[in-house]
Amino acid sequence: MRFELSYTQITVYALILTIFFDMFITKNSLLSTLRFWFSYFIILPFQLLTNYWLTSREIVIYNSEAIIGLRLAGAPIEDLIFGFAMILAVMSLWESKTKRG
Repeated sequence: MRFELSYTQITVYALILTIFFDMFITKNSLLSTLRFWFSYFIILPFQLLTNYWLTSREIVIYNSEAIIGLRLAGAPIEDLIFGFAMILAVMSLWESKTKRG
Protein backbone atom coordinates (compact mmCIF):
# COMPACT_ATOMS: atom_id res chain seq x y z
CA MET A 1 0.00 0.00 0.00
CA ARG A 2 1.36 3.40 -1.00
CA PHE A 3 0.41 6.49 0.98
CA GLU A 4 0.63 9.77 -0.93
CA LEU A 5 -0.30 13.30 -0.01
CA SER A 6 -0.69 16.17 -2.42
CA TYR A 7 1.12 19.44 -1.83
CA THR A 8 -2.24 20.95 -0.89
CA GLN A 9 -2.83 18.31 1.78
CA ILE A 10 0.69 18.69 3.18
CA THR A 11 0.19 22.45 3.32
CA VAL A 12 -3.11 22.17 5.19
CA TYR A 13 -1.63 19.70 7.68
CA ALA A 14 1.42 21.92 8.20
CA LEU A 15 -0.79 24.93 8.87
CA ILE A 16 -3.00 23.05 11.34
CA LEU A 17 -0.02 21.55 13.17
CA THR A 18 1.76 24.89 13.35
CA ILE A 19 -1.29 26.68 14.75
CA PHE A 20 -1.69 23.87 17.30
CA PHE A 21 2.03 24.15 18.16
CA ASP A 22 1.75 27.91 18.65
CA MET A 23 -1.43 27.83 20.72
CA PHE A 24 -1.06 24.71 22.85
CA ILE A 25 2.60 23.67 22.99
CA THR A 26 4.49 26.96 23.14
CA LYS A 27 1.35 28.80 24.35
CA ASN A 28 2.37 31.97 22.52
CA SER A 29 -0.86 32.56 20.55
CA LEU A 30 1.08 34.73 18.12
CA LEU A 31 -1.82 34.87 15.67
CA SER A 32 -3.62 37.14 18.12
CA THR A 33 -0.75 39.63 18.34
CA LEU A 34 -0.18 42.69 16.24
CA ARG A 35 3.56 42.03 16.48
CA PHE A 36 3.19 38.76 14.53
CA TRP A 37 1.06 40.29 11.77
CA PHE A 38 3.38 43.28 11.43
CA SER A 39 6.35 40.92 11.07
CA TYR A 40 4.49 38.72 8.60
CA PHE A 41 3.57 41.65 6.36
CA ILE A 42 7.22 42.71 6.28
CA ILE A 43 8.24 39.18 5.20
CA LEU A 44 5.38 38.60 2.71
CA PRO A 45 6.61 40.81 -0.18
CA PHE A 46 9.98 39.04 -0.12
CA GLN A 47 8.28 35.64 -0.16
CA LEU A 48 6.14 36.69 -3.13
CA LEU A 49 9.16 38.11 -4.96
CA THR A 50 11.17 34.94 -4.37
CA ASN A 51 8.26 32.73 -5.45
CA TYR A 52 7.82 34.78 -8.61
CA TRP A 53 11.52 34.63 -9.46
CA LEU A 54 11.77 30.86 -8.88
CA THR A 55 8.66 29.98 -10.89
CA SER A 56 9.11 32.49 -13.74
CA ARG A 57 12.61 31.16 -14.42
CA GLU A 58 11.27 27.61 -14.13
CA ILE A 59 13.74 26.81 -11.37
CA VAL A 60 10.77 25.37 -9.51
CA ILE A 61 8.02 23.64 -11.49
CA TYR A 62 4.84 22.35 -9.85
CA ASN A 63 2.83 19.31 -10.85
CA SER A 64 -0.63 20.68 -11.65
CA GLU A 65 -2.21 17.51 -10.25
CA ALA A 66 -0.68 18.14 -6.80
CA ILE A 67 -1.94 21.71 -6.33
CA ILE A 68 -5.27 23.55 -6.37
CA GLY A 69 -4.21 25.68 -9.34
CA LEU A 70 -4.70 29.12 -7.80
CA ARG A 71 -1.46 31.10 -8.12
CA LEU A 72 -0.16 34.28 -6.60
CA ALA A 73 3.03 35.89 -7.96
CA GLY A 74 3.47 32.85 -10.20
CA ALA A 75 3.54 30.32 -7.37
CA PRO A 76 0.73 28.13 -6.08
CA ILE A 77 -1.30 29.51 -3.19
CA GLU A 78 -0.05 26.48 -1.26
CA ASP A 79 3.40 28.08 -1.22
CA LEU A 80 2.01 31.16 0.47
CA ILE A 81 0.20 29.06 3.07
CA PHE A 82 3.20 26.79 3.66
CA GLY A 83 5.46 29.84 4.00
CA PHE A 84 3.01 31.32 6.50
CA ALA A 85 3.15 28.09 8.52
CA MET A 86 6.95 28.09 8.49
CA ILE A 87 7.12 31.72 9.61
CA LEU A 88 4.62 31.07 12.40
CA ALA A 89 6.54 27.98 13.53
CA VAL A 90 9.89 29.77 13.64
CA MET A 91 8.50 32.84 15.38
CA SER A 92 6.64 30.70 17.91
CA LEU A 93 9.75 28.65 18.65
CA TRP A 94 11.83 31.83 18.89
CA GLU A 95 9.31 33.37 21.31
CA SER A 96 9.28 30.31 23.54
CA LYS A 97 13.10 30.14 23.61
CA THR A 98 13.31 33.86 24.40
CA LYS A 99 10.84 33.51 27.29
CA ARG A 100 12.95 30.77 28.86
CA GLY A 101 16.04 32.92 28.78
